[in-house]
Amino acid sequence: MSLESWNGWLVSELSLEAAFAPFAEELDRLRSPGAAILDAHTHLGQDEDGQRLTPEALIGFLDQAGPGIKACAFPLHDPDRSPSYRRPNDRVLDWARESGGRIIPYCRLDPADHPVSEAERCLARGARGIKLHPRAQAFTFTDPAIEAIFAVARDARVPILVHAGRGMAPMDALAAVALRNPEVTLVLAHAAIAGQGMFAETLAEHPAVLYDTSCFSSLDVVELFARVPAERIVFASDAPYGHPLTSLFQALRVSALAGLDSEDRKLVVGGTMAAVLNGESLPAARPPRLEAVRPASGSLLRAGAYLLMAAGLALSGGGPPDPARMLPYIALSRCVCRDPAPGPAGPALARIDNAMRAAEHLIANGGPQSLAVVGLVHAAAVVAATERL
Repeated sequence: MSLESWNGWLVSELSLEAAFAPFAEELDRLRSPGAAILDAHTHLGQDEDGQRLTPEALIGFLDQAGPGIKACAFPLHDPDRSPSYRRPNDRVLDWARESGGRIIPYCRLDPADHPVSEAERCLARGARGIKLHPRAQAFTFTDPAIEAIFAVARDARVPILVHAGRGMAPMDALAAVALRNPEVTLVLAHAAIAGQGMFAETLAEHPAVLYDTSCFSSLDVVELFARVPAERIVFASDAPYGHPLTSLFQALRVSALAGLDSEDRKLVVGGTMAAVLNGESLPAARPPRLEAVRPASGSLLRAGAYLLMAAGLALSGGGPPDPARMLPYIALSRCVCRDPAPGPAGPALARIDNAMRAAEHLIANGGPQSLAVVGLVHAAAVVAATERL
């Protein structure tokens, strides 16, 4: 079963629709009227790990999250990347041109393979940003080519999005590069979990560092809102590894937990990223509105931890997602939810329990819809991490 099949959830199965309905209804309430939504981090093409995403599938996923949503997109770690990511970059540029404005193309660069000439070629063809993946391309930010890439971005006034998630060594060198290049907008992917605290402190005075929310753990995204200004946080899904709908639900629910009003939420879901792409000034940054130390429900923390363990097991192993691996930890999350004295967390625990009962049913029935349970578990974990008591 391909990841595209997994991402085809929200199909017409009544039980699946019923399971997702409470989350979809809340997402509708959380949206700001008239907000233009822009996913800051998606991929297209194919990856060495076997995953793939077509432009038609990406637009379909965006439509599931809401009408007219746009996305920044760049190549996956394509086996056909040599030389210089030229062919994958050209495919993304062509797909973007044919998308009616729904796909905003970035070029992906390898610092060891003529990155400046490839960047200049792609920018001339309409690329609106640059993607760097130091883990996949096995480089460090002390590489001399990095300064040249930042210079190209500075001259073209385009952002650089950098993988700052799992698998990274300490990224202090990237912070140093950013400080030497304050004119370049830097987007730190995956809530900058490879060095969130370091980046938040070291780059606090940088005028143009953004953090995207493409992170499976809502706890990391909650902490991001407590460390950096909301005006520097942008919604992202990491499709096909994440889904725009549940990722948008996460971004908006954390925004609500942080006390952001409708206009602030418009910035998070698309306004700030659109300003960067249009060459406009970033919105003024205010101190984080979420307290660094927050009251928490032990029961919700326990239930959420089991749900994250469940999702991690489903997505591990290097092959297609296997929902059956989640069952032991789904069962443990439900044990927490059945506490006879849940206190103020009771409504949230009941909601999680109902969703996980549906998850067990869907897994037992098998078929393509069972893969949607990964998204359902993610949505329930979002609730566990963001319920305001």
